[in-house]
Amino acid sequence: MSANRPAAVVVLAAGEGTRMKSTTPKVLHEICGRTLVGHVVAASRELDPAHLVVVVGHAREQVVAHLADVDAGVRTAVQYEQNGTGHAVRMGLEELGGEITGTVVVVCGDTPLLTGETLAALTAAHEADGNAVTVLTAEVPDSTGYGRIIRDAATGAVTAIVEHKDATDAQRAIREINSGVFAFDGALLSDALGKVRTDNSQGEEYLTDVLEILRESGHRVGAAVGGDHREILGINNRVQLAQARALLNARLLERAMLAGVTVVDPGSTFVDVSVTFGQDAIVHPGTQLLGATHIAENAEVGPNTRLKNTRVGAGARVDNTVADTAVIGAKATVGPFAYLRPGTDLGAKSKAGTYVEMKNATIGEGTKVPHLSYVGDATIGEYTNIGAASVFVNYDGEHKHHTVVGSHCKTGSDNMFVAPVTIGDGAYTAAGSVITKDVPPGALAVARGQQRNIEGWVARKRPGSAAAQAAQSGSSEGLDKA
Repeated sequence: MSANRPAAVVVLAAGEGTRMKSTTPKVLHEICGRTLVGHVVAASRELDPAHLVVVVGHAREQVVAHLADVDAGVRTAVQYEQNGTGHAVRMGLEELGGEITGTVVVVCGDTPLLTGETLAALTAAHEADGNAVTVLTAEVPDSTGYGRIIRDAATGAVTAIVEHKDATDAQRAIREINSGVFAFDGALLSDALGKVRTDNSQGEEYLTDVLEILRESGHRVGAAVGGDHREILGINNRVQLAQARALLNARLLERAMLAGVTVVDPGSTFVDVSVTFGQDAIVHPGTQLLGATHIAENAEVGPNTRLKNTRVGAGARVDNTVADTAVIGAKATVGPFAYLRPGTDLGAKSKAGTYVEMKNATIGEGTKVPHLSYVGDATIGEYTNIGAASVFVNYDGEHKHHTVVGSHCKTGSDNMFVAPVTIGDGAYTAAGSVITKDVPPGALAVARGQQRNIEGWVARKRPGSAAAQAAQSGSSEGLDKA
């Protein structure tokens, strides 16, 4: 196997993560639209390994089901009892048939900031140096609590990993620490795992003992220093989860900005790993872009906007809007304070204005729904105008029904369209109408009661009231002018 394609990657994801204080398994907590283990699997896939196995234990049914959703090619091995990291790797190799020829990379399932680029550099260094095992290390500003890397001064080989509690003052001054990520010679790893002892305070098989076993057998143990120590951060509690989210979010936004996206305030902008942008897109403060959202070139979103699985066309403007699984056409305008629910498809140059809600609605090019309206289960043609305070009445209490409004229609304010109903091309409807029957093309539909004025009603029914006094004053002024 080449450095670009290791024989296997083993992901350790069996732990319970009690410090998360959660009913959700630790590795299934999410940051930036992907679970912790999902991030590690994605990074591992960049190596194109011959095999990728995730060792599961706690809540394994949930973890296995999740892995099947995110990567159907992942194999899983069960560590029924959490007997240490060495035992976990042994379970992973047994799932793959025992001894593996070639490089085996071992990573932790709670390190979501780890990149495929860093793993590839580790594997390349491992094979280039001919090591039995290569440790991914990092130089950190504060090494308190970490295992220190002890090297041979002449060769640079790793001679030991000393835990903080066991380190001397001189060793504690060392800033290079163990990440818990390794590249092994597969055959040597399998053999050494069989020699790992459990005579320690935890009674567990430690993977780090393999390094000592291999070194004592005359094999070289090397190290590869990662470029960014933050990549190796593991997640053990909600504070660290939030810190990792902030770091990953900043990384994603930096990548977008370097590619030609304007992010006005990165501190209040949040994106998922699956979000994509076109050049010269603009993102205003207070914006969340989630799932498979795409912002096309020259589009402008925000402020205070949340888009999930939504496509925004070139040159569109989306302001103070919530949208889920919607399509917003090129040069369309949305908001402020609009809500686009799943199935909404806005055509080019269309408009969903202030306090407009849409669901399962297809809106044609140039059509406007300017304000205070609900459009559900509807198809509207091109260059139609829907009057203010209109409601597409799509639900009869048991079933949803569809409304069709043609092209170049003008519907009045305060209309109710009681589905199923069709408004023909070029038709008009009068303000205040409740449309229950189809309207032919080019017709004017009027569906409202006749106005009737009852003179003197206030004076008779509300004598002495402010309204009666105002009415009397108005009448007197009217008589004087007459």
